Amino acid sequence: MAGPLKITNSVSIPETELKWRFSRSSGPGGQGVNTTDSRVQVRWDAKNSAALSEQQRERLISLIGAQLIDGVLQVTSSEQRSQLQNRETAERRLAEIVAAALAPPARARRATKATRGSQERRIAQKKRRGNVKRLRRDTSD
Repeated sequence: MAGPLKITNSVSIPETELKWRFSRSSGPGGQGVNTTDSRVQVRWDAKNSAALSEQQRERLISLIGAQLIDGVLQVTSSEQRSQLQNRETAERRLAEIVAAALAPPARARRATKATRGSQERRIAQKKRRGNVKRLRRDTSD
C-alpha cells in the first residue's frame, strides 16, 4: 500500500492522488461490525490526474465515463472483516478498472469463408438428422 498504485508497466497512480474514506460496514464482523470502521472507499480524480497522458485520459473517460462522478472514480469494499483487507480489495479493483480501460482494443475479427469440407459436413449432418426424424414419424394414418 505504501508507494504508488501500479496499473500497468508504464502507468502508476501516486499515493497522494488516492483519497481514502472509512466507515462502518454492514457486512460480516459479529459484534465488531458496530464499532469498527471496516468499510473502505477509495476515490481517484481521473480527470485531473498527473499519472495519465492526455491520450490515456481521453480513452479512460470515453470507456468508463459512466462510472465517473465529476471525473472521479470511486471504488468501495466491505466484503472482509478487516479494514486492511478491504483496503487491498478496493485498491485491486481500482487498478483492474483502470487497466482494463487503458488496454489497447482487441484486433478486429477478419471475416473468413466456410471451407467446402465444413459446408459438406454440415449438410450431411442435417440430412442424417432429417432421416432420423423421418423414421420416427408415425406412418399409420
